[in-house]
This record gives sequence, C-alpha cells and structure tokens, in this order.
Amino acid sequence: MLRSLSLRLRVFLFFAALAVGNLGALLAGLFYGYRRLDDPSVLNALIIGGVVAGCLILGLISWVWLLFDENVAKPIERLAGGLRARTDTDVVTELDSQPAQYLGDLGTAAADVTRRLTETRSALAEAVARETTRLSTEKERLESLLADVPVGVLLCSPDHQLVFYNGQALGLLGHPEAGQTPGLDRTLFDYLNTSPILHAYNRLLETDDPDAASDILCATRGDGRMLSARMRLLADASASSTGMRPGYVLTLRDITADLGRQVSLDALVTRFFEELQGPATTLQTLTEVLCDQASDHALCALKHEVHTLTTTLRDLSQQHERHIEHHGPQWLTRARDMAASVQAHVSNAGFGLRKEADDLILHCNGFELATLLGLLAQKLAVERTDLGLHIHEEGAGALILLDWDGPPLRIDQLDGWLAEPMNIGSGDLTGHRILARHATQAWPEAHGLQRPRLCLPLAHAHHAQKRPAPIPRAVVYDFELLSKARTAEIVNCALEDLVYVVFDTETTGLMPTKGDEIVQIAAVRIVNGRRIDTEIFDTLVNPGRPIPHSSTQIHGITESMVADAPTLLDVGPRFHRFTKGAVLVAHNAPFDMAFLRRHEAAMGCSFDNPVLDTVLLSAVLFGQSESHSLDALTHRLGITITEEARHTAIGDTLATADVFLMLMAALKARGLTTFGQVLAEVRKHSRLLRDLNG
Repeated sequence: MLRSLSLRLRVFLFFAALAVGNLGALLAGLFYGYRRLDDPSVLNALIIGGVVAGCLILGLISWVWLLFDENVAKPIERLAGGLRARTDTDVVTELDSQPAQYLGDLGTAAADVTRRLTETRSALAEAVARETTRLSTEKERLESLLADVPVGVLLCSPDHQLVFYNGQALGLLGHPEAGQTPGLDRTLFDYLNTSPILHAYNRLLETDDPDAASDILCATRGDGRMLSARMRLLADASASSTGMRPGYVLTLRDITADLGRQVSLDALVTRFFEELQGPATTLQTLTEVLCDQASDHALCALKHEVHTLTTTLRDLSQQHERHIEHHGPQWLTRARDMAASVQAHVSNAGFGLRKEADDLILHCNGFELATLLGLLAQKLAVERTDLGLHIHEEGAGALILLDWDGPPLRIDQLDGWLAEPMNIGSGDLTGHRILARHATQAWPEAHGLQRPRLCLPLAHAHHAQKRPAPIPRAVVYDFELLSKARTAEIVNCALEDLVYVVFDTETTGLMPTKGDEIVQIAAVRIVNGRRIDTEIFDTLVNPGRPIPHSSTQIHGITESMVADAPTLLDVGPRFHRFTKGAVLVAHNAPFDMAFLRRHEAAMGCSFDNPVLDTVLLSAVLFGQSESHSLDALTHRLGITITEEARHTAIGDTLATADVFLMLMAALKARGLTTFGQVLAEVRKHSRLLRDLNG
C-alpha cells in the first residue's frame, strides 16, 4: 500500500509518526516521574512543562519536515520528473540540477546521465538518418506521384476504415462546409453508400483470385454524386497466414456529369428512332403502292410524308446541336479579369478602353467571350471615341455593355461583324457561333440614351466570395491501421490504439454560466500515435454578444473579425462530426467543455466522448507540487510556441497535441498502457481538476 503513495506523502507520514512517537515518549516520561514523586502538588507544573515540551517537539519536527520537504522530497520529485521526461520523450534541454543542490552529487550525476543520454540519442539519430535517406527520398517520390494521380485513391482496412487517401479522393468525398471531410481511421461508409462496397468486397473474397478486380457504381452520401469505382484486394502474406481478411484499394472517378450527358443523348437517339419510324414505314408502304399503280392521291401522300420526315430530321438536328453547345467548355471567369483581358485586346490594337466591372463570377468561356468583345471594341473604335466596357449584375446573370461617343451601331453592321471568322483556333468559329454557345444574343441600343451602346447578357453569374481553402494534395496514410486490432471496451484499449481529437477554444470571458461564449475553436486529430496535420478543424465563431476589450487583448479576436462568422449552433454539429469516435483531449478540459455542453440541446448533439486533460496527466507524471500551466509544460518538455500562436485556438491546440504525445510516451514508460489505467491514475488528482469521465 505504501508503494502506491507519493514520496512526499510517505515522508510526511514518517515525520508524523516521529512526532507521535516523541509525544508518546514525553507523556510516558512525565507520567513515570509523577508516579515516583508521589506529590500531587507538582501535577500542574508537570502538565505545563509537558505542553511546552510537546509544542516545542511538534514545532521542531514540523520545521525539520518543511526543510526536508522543500530541499529533499520536492527536489527528488522534480529530478525524477525531469529524468522521466528526458528518458521517455525527445526532450533535449539540459536537466536543471539547481533544485537538487542539497542532495549532494545526485543532481550533478543525474544531469551528466541525461547529457550522455542526449548525446547517445543524437549519435543514434544521425546513424539512422544516414541509413534512411534513400528510403525517405523514395517515399517522397511515391507521395508526389500518388498526389497527382488523376483519380481518387483510397486504401481501406478489412473493417472498411480509411488507411490512405489522396487529394483527389478528398475532393470527391469531402464537404468542408458541412464538416464532412475524410479522415484516417474513419469508416468509408460515412462517405459512400454501403451496399455496393460490401457486395464487391464479398464477391472478391469468394473469387479467391489475388488479381481479380470489381467495377462498381456507388453514390456519395453528402450530395448523391455518382462515382465509378474499381476495387482490388491487397495481397498481404501476413494477413493470409493469420487468417485475417485482406484490405483493399478503391479508385474513384466522378461520372455524375457523364451519366447526365449519356441519359440525355440516349433520350435524343431514342426519340430520333421513334420519330423516324412512323414516317419511314408509311413512306415504304406508299412507295410500294406507287410502284404498283401511280395516282395523284398517292403522290400527295408521299409528298406529305417526305415533308414530315424532313422537318423531323431538321428539328432533331437542331436539338443535337444545342446539346453539344450546352456541354461546350464553360468556366467560372471573374468579371474583372474579363474586363482586363478585353482592355488588353483593345490596347494592343492601339485604341483606348475604359473598364468598370462588378465583383462577379461569370459562367462562360472567358477566352472566347473576351476575344469577341475585344474585336467588337476594335471595330467600334475605328469611327467612335471614348469606348467604355461595363459588366454589371442583372437578375441571376450579368449584362455586358460597350458604350461610346459617336454614331450608333446599325443592326446589319453588327450582324456582319458577328458573321466574320474569329481566327482563334477554329476556322468556322464566328461571333454568332460564340453567342449561340453561350445561349445569348447581342444587340445595339441608342434611342433615349446619352451614349449609344452594345448589350450582351449572360444568363448565369454570382457575386464573388472569399476563395475557399484549396484541397490539400498531400498523400495521407498510415499502413499500420491495416493490422490494428480493435476492442469494444475503451478502458481496455491501448493508448496508441485510440483516436484523439485535441482541441482548444478562445472565448469572450471566463464565465460560461454568466453568458460568455466561444469566439474560436480549433482541433487536430491524432491517429495511431501521430498528429495528422492535414486533418484540422479551425474556425471563428460569432458569439452573438460583444467581445470585451480585455479578452481581445489576450486572443486578438475583434468583433469585426467574427461579424460574418457562423454561430456555435452551426459550428457545433460540424465539430461534433469531426470528433466522432475519438477521445477528446484539452488543457483544462472542464473549462472548454462547459462552453460546448451548455448548448448541446440547441445544437442537437451530445459531446459524450471520453475526455483526457493534460493538466491531470502532468500531475500524474510530475507531481501536484509542480506548475501545470501550458507554458510550464511546453517549457518543461522543450516545446516552442511562438508569440503569434500563443492564445490562438489553433496555436494552443497544436502545442497541446505535442505535449500530449510526449506525456503519452512517458505514461507508457511508467506501465500505464491502457486508457483504464491512465483514468485510474488521473482520478487520484481530482482535487486539482474535475475529471469529466463520469
């Protein structure tokens, strides 16, 4: 039992026992002396003397205990914590032996040991680095190749958990606006419908052919896009020998647009045959009759059917042309970029052009349309002056205007210009053709206007918005997940087998029960003992209340920064999806969790994840007498937080994640290898902070 107590508590119990023994000896001596004197008059003197002597004994022992605790017990705990930190983690800072100045040569010897350990580690790291340089280079080349593969590539475990995905797969499966992004060790069925995947996997298992592949059609859960997929089992000799099912590779391609075009084309061809079948049959019959006997009636009927056939063919031909034009190259073009391009065309021809454009995104072939507008402007500038180009929003689309000083433009003159070849890569591409490809027309206006103008409307446009963060093209993988065993009881799970979400919040104040709210929340996932830098949650939050100046001075977030940010009712469910199936980790977790849990009912989700607190983990490793602030922990473990990152949600989150990984290594070195064992140790320090695992 005594071995489970801390050193300081055992020292305290030793001095407490010494005090009790001394008081007992004093009482026994006084009682013996009183009995030998056999004089009742000295009883009061003996009692007074005993009380004074007892107080002196207690004071002396307490003073010696305090000196011993401050100069021996605490330094030993600090020395042990420092040794553990340098033994079990990658801390390279020199051990401070100053607190152990009263322990003789122990502090100096410990500093020498840690210094030699650091030197040995450095030498070993250099040797390993030299031997692995070639493998690292090959790994980087492989990642570069896989990142640019033009299809989405997934590698899944036998339990259908994601072990690898590339940037294209992230674009096919991810929905950042809904908080739905792929993540390592998450189930594939969160993103794709289940049935096709399971059927293909079971079918490949039954074939018992390592080279077999299965082509399937599946749909995404988020927006119902159709994906063409090919599944192939992994050839894993170790899995076969142990009887485990193999993992598989899944390649994905978005065919939603292809299917739409194919359906439309099939319908067009079907109608083509249906429309031609009747007239063709009638024409054949009439031809046979005409061959047998010529008559005016038959000739009239033949003429009518031929006319019907011709009309139908012309109608279908026009539909086919519109079908092709509708699926021509259409891009999202910024209106200001198009205006600048037209201005460049006109300037190169020696003319001037004023431009004005709203901040719009146009759905058009920007190259073709800019070239057409540039040529029209050049022709206008021959007889007209002070040309101006204006692109404004109009309804759901945009209106492009060319105006000038001078004579108005005749419609026949414009028609002639539009009929001329454009000479931009296709000999038959004219202005009329470009306008038809964009389903629009151009016309001149002059009546009632101060300046004549040329109008060209576009059907589709929208206001430019902040560009979303680009989809990372990095390859994300952890092949050890293929063979990782999974247990249902979290208390029996090894620490490295759990998925963690380390998070931090910035708030308007320190009192959630009195109306303070979150203004920023950030998180990062840790999978298989590794921080996944591409799987990060980071967003500002509109608190719905003023941000005090005192809080802004700490985290730097102002009211204008969160004015357009989503509220916690929008952010909370997204964050809840990000934390699905993970253990939450935070520094001073009760504070951050209080802000989330008070809005659970309104958000429609419950944050019932297991929780670990780095404050309590630090107390387990370094003792309660040490400081457990984030700054103290990072300094103790040799982790650097820049001034710019400190007191930002993402900066503190990344620092806490690094601290947690080091603490987890130290916990395992002390024999605390499962979540249940760590939880039992944490609860011994509940007087420091409340444990949230009920």
